[in-house]
Amino acid sequence: MTPKANTSGLTNVFRGSEARRAGLVTAGQLRGPSFRRLFQDVYVPADITVTHELRCRGAALIVPPQAVVTGRSAATVLGVHLATPNDPIEFVVPEKFRFGPVDGIRVRRTAIHRTETRTWNGIRIARPSRIALDLMLRLSPRKHGWIRRLRIAVPDVDAFLRAGLVRRAALARSLLRRRNRGIRLARCALDLADPRAESPPESELRVVLATAGFRVTPQFNVRYRRRLLGRLDLAIPEVKVAIEYDGRWHLAPHQAARDRERRARIVAEGWRFVVITAEQLARDYEAIVRAVSDAVRRI
Repeated sequence: MTPKANTSGLTNVFRGSEARRAGLVTAGQLRGPSFRRLFQDVYVPADITVTHELRCRGAALIVPPQAVVTGRSAATVLGVHLATPNDPIEFVVPEKFRFGPVDGIRVRRTAIHRTETRTWNGIRIARPSRIALDLMLRLSPRKHGWIRRLRIAVPDVDAFLRAGLVRRAALARSLLRRRNRGIRLARCALDLADPRAESPPESELRVVLATAGFRVTPQFNVRYRRRLLGRLDLAIPEVKVAIEYDGRWHLAPHQAARDRERRARIVAEGWRFVVITAEQLARDYEAIVRAVSDAVRRI
């Protein structure tokens, strides 16, 4: 029987090889129920809740010192929770350095200046303006089309701007000075970004409509004689068309009743609604554009 591990000296994320050399644990114990493996040679005690930030700290133990945490991972470390606990940890590494592949770690090889980073847990983490850039450029142009990349990038940038970690004007100035590969897409993503958006699906829906030629306003308040009738996810105010995203939680009876009451008040003032479901947003972009086009033409 494998002896029970003594985890008193292993209360945080650690490298298994170092713990074995120090006599704190055996190889058999690392394979047992007392520990959870995060990456090759990186472990935590099994009773510790695994978060994305914890996995970033684990990855910091095995990446080269030139690696920089960025993208969704860096945003999550800074409190903008764009990554789930099990999402790959995102790094950029200067092009002349080789690292990876490592399961659970995503590496993009590109230039990054030291002034764009700061120290964090023994390695480097990107500063907010660089995080925003890497959020916009995190998808490979070889694997994803232009519109698909915008649908992923803009919701992330919306959330990052909403958190107030970087100013839009400062980010725009930074993009003007850059000549990175893909910088045209980054500028387009920033043009489409809007921190008023309150959820990633709303942001993605706005991108779908914007790339089809519609100018929509997020979180638009509808008033009648100074009385607030309700707020719309997206609106084309000049033609009184409301576009709303109904996620699955809108199916709950109490929420569905509130939606009906709010929409009835707004319809009474001449507005027309187009309601988009999670299933439609996931797969049927052409139908979304047709529905909004029809609503605009019928006004």
